[in-house]
Amino acid sequence: MTHATSPPRRRVTPRRLREWLVFLAFVAPNVALIVAFTYRPLIVNVYYSTLNWTLGSPTAIKVGLQNYRDFFASGEAKTVLITTVVFTVCSVGLSMALGLLVAIALNKRLPGAMFARATVFAPYVLSGYGVGLTWLYIFDPNIGALSAILRSIGITSPEWINDPHWTLTMVIIVYVWKNLGYAAIIYLAGLQAVPTDLLEAASLDGAGPVRRFFSVTFPLLSPTTFFLMVTTMLSSLQAFDLLIALDRQGRGAKTLIFDAYLTGFKGASQAGASAAISTILFVILVLLTLLQLVFLERRVHYR
Repeated sequence: MTHATSPPRRRVTPRRLREWLVFLAFVAPNVALIVAFTYRPLIVNVYYSTLNWTLGSPTAIKVGLQNYRDFFASGEAKTVLITTVVFTVCSVGLSMALGLLVAIALNKRLPGAMFARATVFAPYVLSGYGVGLTWLYIFDPNIGALSAILRSIGITSPEWINDPHWTLTMVIIVYVWKNLGYAAIIYLAGLQAVPTDLLEAASLDGAGPVRRFFSVTFPLLSPTTFFLMVTTMLSSLQAFDLLIALDRQGRGAKTLIFDAYLTGFKGASQAGASAAISTILFVILVLLTLLQLVFLERRVHYR
């Protein structure tokens, strides 16, 4: 009769101990910073969302989930959520689609290609608030450059700033312009990683440029597309600097994060209600990320 023997325990050798100490020396400061500046504020924010608290007041009243009920019961909640969805879908879709087209154009061995790539990427690293102020003057219906161009061809400029219906369109246009370079550069890296022998084989089989792109290149770009979809969606849901520069009062581009700011720092300064809106946004971010990881990643073809 044989007896099952337990696996031998690993001895803690001086070398292994030194490796663990080096590991802790590199990891511990990062973990401490993440806990202090990410997870702790998140937990505190969830706690604040259960309070009826005015910003700056020394006292607060516990109200449980009342702030969440008040938000969804308000008539403004539907408008804010729809605005958030429209802004996210349009900004992500246009940034990725136009970014792919720009990447295809930049993926050429032509003189000045490096300068063109740097020019396309430059707006992404600029200050969002500064970009918003610049475009605010461009879109101004009275003194803006765009209105002057439209008047020269006999077209009246829309009230981009004063009309809520046009304000959201204006914000989307500027956001796509600013973030287009990010999607283009990421797609360009993906295009340059596509094996040329596959494209040559498809060409020998008689496939034209369009057929080669949709049958060979685009499927091989699925990991890049998946990465961009996740990152650009998270970025658009948290976009704030452009919105506050272009739509200070939240007349037409009041997304969830913008509504949280206006609720907490403008008017009655309801910090508890603002924290509840921020928590709702966090839950949406987590759910969208998980859904993309679970369902969309299955369609990704890793080489």
